[in-house]
Amino acid sequence: MSFSLIPRRVYPAYRDVAPTELQALGIRLLLSDLDFTLAPKSVSHADEAVLSWISSMRRAGVDVMILSNNRSPARVEAFCAELGIPYVGHAGKPSVRGFREAMAKAGVTSRETAMLGDKLLTDVLGANRSGVLSLMVEPAGGPVTFWQKVLHAAQSPFKRACIRRNKERKEM
Repeated sequence: MSFSLIPRRVYPAYRDVAPTELQALGIRLLLSDLDFTLAPKSVSHADEAVLSWISSMRRAGVDVMILSNNRSPARVEAFCAELGIPYVGHAGKPSVRGFREAMAKAGVTSRETAMLGDKLLTDVLGANRSGVLSLMVEPAGGPVTFWQKVLHAAQSPFKRACIRRNKERKEM
């Protein structure tokens, strides 16, 4: 169990995560946070871009499932119903419990799983602790509140470390 806050990959937004890239890595399940990852928290319905991206993942053989810490299931249930995808709520990220539950539901291993999220202390840490590929995006809609701006700034060195590490690997 790794205690690392450094994501394996960083992207500007969810739509920059290519299904072919995940397919090439042997990923069969993409877990994704909802709030600020696929849509700003203020957005209650999936837009056409998210629907299209989910469809492209399916065509590549990558199932998508929401892994959410939301206390109320209403928004997550509605969003997932529109997308036609399952979810694990009250996941308790960064605990491994929600990750294990999701992988068991999908019948996959940690090597076949990736986690997409916008927060280091929940999404990335939980993914790394669970042994799944950690993918990080900038928050959808950007950081809004003072606390979100502080968290966003605090995440920058870890994202830079990821980018630097990946660049060094490519140069080898």
